[in-house]
Amino acid sequence: MKLNQWTVGLAAAGVVSLASVAQAEEAKNQVLTAVSGTTLSGYVNTAARWNMGTPAGVTQFLNGANGADGFNLDGVNVTLSKAAGEGEFAAGYKAELLFGADGNNLGSGFAPIKQAYVNLKAPVGNGLDIKLGVFDTPTGYEVFNAGDNPNYTRSWGNTLESTIHTGVLLSYMLGTDNCITLTAGVANTTDNVINGRVASAQTQKTYIGGIAITAPESAGFLKGYSLSAFVVDGRATGAVAGPDTTAVYVGASSPEIAERVKLGVALDSFMRNGFTDTLTFAGYASIKINDKTKLNLRGDYLDNNASAPVGFTPPAALAYGNGNIEVFTSTATLDYALWENVTSRLEYRWDHALSGRRAGAGPFAGGRVNANQLVLNVIYKF
Repeated sequence: MKLNQWTVGLAAAGVVSLASVAQAEEAKNQVLTAVSGTTLSGYVNTAARWNMGTPAGVTQFLNGANGADGFNLDGVNVTLSKAAGEGEFAAGYKAELLFGADGNNLGSGFAPIKQAYVNLKAPVGNGLDIKLGVFDTPTGYEVFNAGDNPNYTRSWGNTLESTIHTGVLLSYMLGTDNCITLTAGVANTTDNVINGRVASAQTQKTYIGGIAITAPESAGFLKGYSLSAFVVDGRATGAVAGPDTTAVYVGASSPEIAERVKLGVALDSFMRNGFTDTLTFAGYASIKINDKTKLNLRGDYLDNNASAPVGFTPPAALAYGNGNIEVFTSTATLDYALWENVTSRLEYRWDHALSGRRAGAGPFAGGRVNANQLVLNVIYKF
């Protein structure tokens, strides 16, 4: 133990004891050891939005964003995390906080928490990864945080998927070069309510299962291609009489083709009590124009087969009459890296009501069949 002259002088005068100094030093070292390896990251997400040709007072649907025409602070994300490390019984954690409109839209009931889990490693075979707490859903081509997606707005399929779960999630890697990941989990509910319960909490749980495969080098020309499939089955927070819902996701993506183009596809199906309410399909293309510029394209189709709009948001934001609802959406996003650590992009989105004119609210209010929007999005990541 190394002591400075001031501490030695206080000890000599009897003001402090060397034993107490040693205990304080040991406690400080324990704290430093506990936080060693912790990283701080996050982002500030801002946007300017124009709903082109939309009458005043009409709410234009825009996945994953906030506010009508004008400028928006979508959210501020602050994340503390520590990787579990390489030991047989290694442990880590993640605490992700989300402030602002995006956090309010998440509706977790525990604002500003988005994720908060303990990450454990267990020496089972190649190593079992365990997350216990609140974690992002493993399903989907797109994620909640806008900056981690190729486009600013979200696909229709993303709106059918869960966002976060409260429970336990297990992941296990196997196969050549650990190219196959198996995932299984149990959560309280399908929705975003942290610590949510259905009426019969002991017996009604949400079950998560999936597989993700990435072709290894030995796969030849298929190297880097990936395929994944996930199922989430359960009930939302509330009465046990609520419908049992099943969300199915299947997606695939390519590596960079000719060092310039990436492709992807995603299929989402949402079922209530075994009946398919909604089916969506999306195709993605990311084209690298130069070292700073990318063009991200998405074609998106939604078919709601229910007798009325499905009872969840944001698809319910369509709300333009009963019966079958079909929508086609095309999105083009120009991503230009001008500033370091900054995502800056301009996006145009066109929604078209294939099912025709109907009275109602939302982007197709007043019998409109087309909705257009232009968005400037700037995100600083740290």
